[in-house]
Amino acid sequence: MSDGHGFDDFYRGTRQRLVGFVYVMTGDLAEAQDVVHEAFVRAWQRWSTVGRYEDPESWVRVVATRLAISRWRGLRSRIRAHVRHGPPAPVAAPSTETLEIVEALRRLPEAQRRALALHYLFGLSVAETARETGVPVGTVKARLSRGRATLAKLLTDEPEGAVS
Repeated sequence: MSDGHGFDDFYRGTRQRLVGFVYVMTGDLAEAQDVVHEAFVRAWQRWSTVGRYEDPESWVRVVATRLAISRWRGLRSRIRAHVRHGPPAPVAAPSTETLEIVEALRRLPEAQRRALALHYLFGLSVAETARETGVPVGTVKARLSRGRATLAKLLTDEPEGAVS
């Protein structure tokens, strides 16, 4: 791919200066890099026009400034919404039973875990689960049966070192 008749040289010669400019405006280096990257993408897309401007760097600088301002406005709107609606309600920690089930599921083979999740969590029928996983119905039935049996064993076993 050609460099867009000088775009690569233009980019290399102006990138750091533009990142520095936007960094001074925003006070956030990562934000400055993101904004300048987006401005250069837009310049690249229009390079046949922008490259003929007397000062293409000025065009990129204006685009980067507008992008930074747009992001500020979006952030300000999100902050206002947060103040208006308050913080999200706290989420309760998972129960020990949930943690035990998740740990037991992790110990199953992926195919059994997927079949169990599709069938029991998403409510897919055995036939729908077979279609989604690309295996015969009999295979899904076997995976469900083996998965349930293994889960039952894992969830009813006493922990090692338990006193009866």
